[in-house]
Amino acid sequence: MSEDKPARLSLINPPAPKPEEPRPARKPRPPRGTPVEAPSRAPSRGVGGAARLSPQLNVVVGAVRKAGRRLLRDFGEVEQLQVSVKGPGDFVSQADLRAEQTLKEELSHARPGFAFLMEESGISGEADWEWRWVVDPLDGTTNFLHGIPHWAISVGIEKRISDTESEIVAGVIYNPAADELFWAEKGAGAFLNDKRLRVSARREMHSALFATGIPFGTIPRKPEFVGILSRLMPQVAGVRRFGAAALDLAWVAAGRYEGFWELGLNKWDIAAGIVLVREAGGFVTDPAGGDAYAEGMVVAGNTHLHDKLRLVVAEGIAAADAGRAQLARSHARPASAQAGSPAAPSAAGSPAAPSAAGSPTATPPWLEPGGG
Repeated sequence: MSEDKPARLSLINPPAPKPEEPRPARKPRPPRGTPVEAPSRAPSRGVGGAARLSPQLNVVVGAVRKAGRRLLRDFGEVEQLQVSVKGPGDFVSQADLRAEQTLKEELSHARPGFAFLMEESGISGEADWEWRWVVDPLDGTTNFLHGIPHWAISVGIEKRISDTESEIVAGVIYNPAADELFWAEKGAGAFLNDKRLRVSARREMHSALFATGIPFGTIPRKPEFVGILSRLMPQVAGVRRFGAAALDLAWVAAGRYEGFWELGLNKWDIAAGIVLVREAGGFVTDPAGGDAYAEGMVVAGNTHLHDKLRLVVAEGIAAADAGRAQLARSHARPASAQAGSPAAPSAAGSPAAPSAAGSPTATPPWLEPGGG
């Protein structure tokens, strides 16, 4: 009788268990007070992830959003604002002053070496500054005080090139009521929130929409405005006046307008808008084709229509100047010459003297007080 043999063991080993993968290390929380990225609604990247906010623009975006939140609260209670009169048609509110103070505190904290040019408090900082903030805390104050949601905060960044020359290298224009943040930096393009901006592609004046500012109260240059408008209106699809120059320039950059003109603006009105239009592919000059920033004589437009608009503006200015010269000559004539001059014919059918409406500086009936 044979003995039982032990069971044969399998030579195939069972698979060894997979070692556990180590968990990724948790990112340490930054210490309190460390600057963080802008909120998600602020643009950190452009289309395709190519464009990013520079550190300086991040500072501006944070400041304008903080000031914008305060302005929105005041805008909701606009009837209760304490308002003081600064000039005819130009009101300064407590909201305006608080917004400027917020911007100055935020920007000074982040860049203590930068100088300031601000609408309300004027110039501050070192006289030989290398960098300067150019700030309008509330562009469109009259709209704001009347409950019209078309106003903005504008901040430009100005770099000194030489003792006599500087340039605007970046800018932000923020409309809190619409949550539209326009921003641009030299060489990086122009953006609305995270959308890349390009000026309009329209080529013909008859399909173009332009914007301007109307001189009101005691503001000069009314003859220029009338001369420009009377020449432009027959050629174009429309002219708009919304009351905020910074947003007018931003809307040119966004392609909503084909162009914009206004004479005698301040640096804080236009600093950010100039770089926005240029980075969106447009042009900004004065009516002669020179620097618009120095004197605030602004003509902005797309590639195709800027020159046409500029020439119309220049013609209107020339006509107003000619009208003033003619008036000065007539006032300067000696009394004897005026007394000895022949009387104008009064008989029926005789040639009539030129009417005021035909003079270069005349005001059309629809711009007269009480006109249609």
